[in-house]
Amino acid sequence: MINQDQITLAQATDPWGNPVASDEESSLLMQQDSSVLDPWGQSSSEPIPPQDSVATAGSWLDGIEQAPEVQNTLAEPFAAPWFDMRAIINDFVAVVVRQTRDFFDITKQPVEWVLDFFAWLLSSGLHPLIFILLFALLCWQLSGWKLAIGAVVGLVFLGAMNVWDEAMITLALVLSALFFCLIIGIPLGILMSKSDRFAGFLRPVLDAMQTTPAFVYLVPVVMLFGIGRIPGVIVTIIFSVPPLIRLTNLGIRQVPDDLVEASRSFGASARQILWRVQLPLATPTIMAGVNQALMLSLSMVVIASMIAVPGLGLMVLRGIGRLDVGLATVGGLAIVILAILLDRMTQSLGREARERGTRHWYQTGPIGWSLSLLQTLKSK
Repeated sequence: MINQDQITLAQATDPWGNPVASDEESSLLMQQDSSVLDPWGQSSSEPIPPQDSVATAGSWLDGIEQAPEVQNTLAEPFAAPWFDMRAIINDFVAVVVRQTRDFFDITKQPVEWVLDFFAWLLSSGLHPLIFILLFALLCWQLSGWKLAIGAVVGLVFLGAMNVWDEAMITLALVLSALFFCLIIGIPLGILMSKSDRFAGFLRPVLDAMQTTPAFVYLVPVVMLFGIGRIPGVIVTIIFSVPPLIRLTNLGIRQVPDDLVEASRSFGASARQILWRVQLPLATPTIMAGVNQALMLSLSMVVIASMIAVPGLGLMVLRGIGRLDVGLATVGGLAIVILAILLDRMTQSLGREARERGTRHWYQTGPIGWSLSLLQTLKSK
């Protein structure tokens, strides 16, 4: 037994240590320690497995049964894929990217030049007030004074919401895409109208392009061109050009055959018939295609914000990601204003002379007013 003097001496030697306990106290502390070490209440009489046996016991994941391999049967012929289409597409895209990287880098250059020009013109080349004035005059010339007033109000409202820069970037993207849609779509539409074989070949391609979801276009474009504003314009061109091709083909084919035959009987060549008979009569239908391409370009520019395309679409995407309703609403409202103005302008371009009330386009609007004023001054 340990007397009190030994306990006092031990405490003086090790003041931070535990006091020396008696045999009964030591056995009680051992029982308490075992209960702490085994909080689940297992008896201490159970043998503790050796460390080697625990290490060699294996993981608990080994006890899980593996999922059986699914095989096609006569009762369920489509339970498993017949071939790995995903792997085929991934391998094909990888080969195309490696072999054609330089070609697609060269392809991006014209798009970049056109986009840089429009971006400079709308963002740095023109003062906002000068741009509003010129845009209002253009709306007056093409559609009328009511749209001109609406354009002034709408553009001033965009500047008041502090989204002028984003709106000009979006407008530059849309105009760049529309420029290439016109270069690609109208010639292909003319070729479709002249050749039934070419039309039969191109029609399934256009069907696939128009039925493919918009988000699917982003995948190959990102793989081939990367991310940013240039790939955004390219995916917008691919998404927007099919309606223009179809409506150009439709407009030319709807020209009455008797007019074509009368022109041919008077000695007109095929080129003269195309430029002086077919295209003027097909202009309303072609302009409907331009209108559709413009609206699709504006919608795709918003979707293309997912691949880091700047502008109003990126504002909407950030608002959705941050649950900022105000930011998303401001961006959406600015897109709606631009869409209304551009839609009304392109619709007025497709109007016939009878609807305008004049024979030539320059007889209305500010140009017509200026010409009439000059004639009045000359008569005096």
